[in-house]
Amino acid sequence: MPIVVVTGLPASGKSTRALELRDYFLTREKNVHLISENEAVPKALFEKNAYFSDSQKEKIVRSDLKSEASRQLNKEDVVILDAGNYIKGYRYELFCLTKAARTTQCTLFCCLPMEQAWTFNTKRQDPDVVSESATEDTLNLPNNSNVPYTREVFDALCMRYEEPSSNNRWDSPLVVLMPEDSLDKEAIYNALYETKPLPPNQSTQNPPLGATNYLFELDTIMQEIIKEILGAVKIGAFGQLRIKGSTNTVKVTTTMNALQLNRLRQKFITSTCRASQTTPTKLEHVPQLFVQFINANTTGC
Repeated sequence: MPIVVVTGLPASGKSTRALELRDYFLTREKNVHLISENEAVPKALFEKNAYFSDSQKEKIVRSDLKSEASRQLNKEDVVILDAGNYIKGYRYELFCLTKAARTTQCTLFCCLPMEQAWTFNTKRQDPDVVSESATEDTLNLPNNSNVPYTREVFDALCMRYEEPSSNNRWDSPLVVLMPEDSLDKEAIYNALYETKPLPPNQSTQNPPLGATNYLFELDTIMQEIIKEILGAVKIGAFGQLRIKGSTNTVKVTTTMNALQLNRLRQKFITSTCRASQTTPTKLEHVPQLFVQFINANTTGC
């Protein structure tokens, strides 16, 4: 799936351009997957400004966004990654995913002066609130694009921003767009569908993981286990919890929460992929292994 990486300063119009581009590709009868940081942050139950003030929270959501983009990559449909994408090393990682999938990529840079971006930001009115008692099951998760950044967070993100450059192969082809410019949709379409994808090399080859949806199924199993544990925490069922598919039990404690368990999920995915370079772990063994992993690492998180 060709991918458009949208990047720019805070409040530079990234989401507006992403929606405009999505609507265009739909008129060209392409399947479009719009992956939005504005939806991923509240889904993780983080307040917007608290999220951008905590590097660990940022890492969790960035990893989730990259994983979602990786799952959707193929040669025909379109992925639009609507996020700050302000770290050039992160954009390089996305470039490697694109090469490994043998597809194409384009970078859309929403460019404008910092003070103009701050003016746009001050016009946002939504409150920056996520209920502490909310869960993904009970909360109608919002899109936080109309939540304003605080001045401190805004300035910090602007200072950390690493502008894309057409001289970097991972940023090319690069489309630079000012607020007053019309989006050249045809140029982006041609960059994605009229050019040959770069051949993958050894450094961008993913280890064999069996079926193409292996990571998706692996993640689904772990998400179900986490949901069971959080359900037990919610009703106060502390102690040993039997997990379907595992002969071991999980020790549910009062300190367990979604953030902690999702960190363990990311660590488990990483360790499983490294250990499965020749033969992937069988999915039926995942519940047992993940339960053991949680029990071994809970006290240290």
